[in-house]
Amino acid sequence: MKLHQLKQEQWLPLTMEEAWDFITSPRNLEDLTPPEMGFEIVSLPSEELYEGEIITYKVKIAPGIWWPWVSEIKAVDLGKSFVDDQISGPNRYWHHRHSIEEKDGGVLMKDHIHYSPGYWLLGEILNKVVVAPRLKRVFDYRREKLAEKFPAERLT
Repeated sequence: MKLHQLKQEQWLPLTMEEAWDFITSPRNLEDLTPPEMGFEIVSLPSEELYEGEIITYKVKIAPGIWWPWVSEIKAVDLGKSFVDDQISGPNRYWHHRHSIEEKDGGVLMKDHIHYSPGYWLLGEILNKVVVAPRLKRVFDYRREKLAEKFPAERLT
């Protein structure tokens, strides 16, 4: 199984507490995901993020085709980072570390994802043609939405 990775960083004019509250609310993912993905929370046991929490979503992988995505919060370093792993879903493997750190009067938000679509050679073709471009679209969209929601002028 070949692993791929995606890294993204974005500075936001927030305090650590504001950023932590925002990134640990799964409900914010619906607003930060492109509408064409049809991202929807199916099951959320708690509004408070905790280690071992199981969250179920569904995503549209093609017109009219929905895929359930179940993730588990594997690790939480309160106020700094958390990790979610896909238990089942569209990828063979998915490990996503979300972290924040104080920087330049705001917060540097980091996403680091390791993933594999699986399916040997077919998966590599799917990654190149569908998965990687789609992930790029998701994180480009997320960057735009966060910049709109938390403009840099907010600090002045």
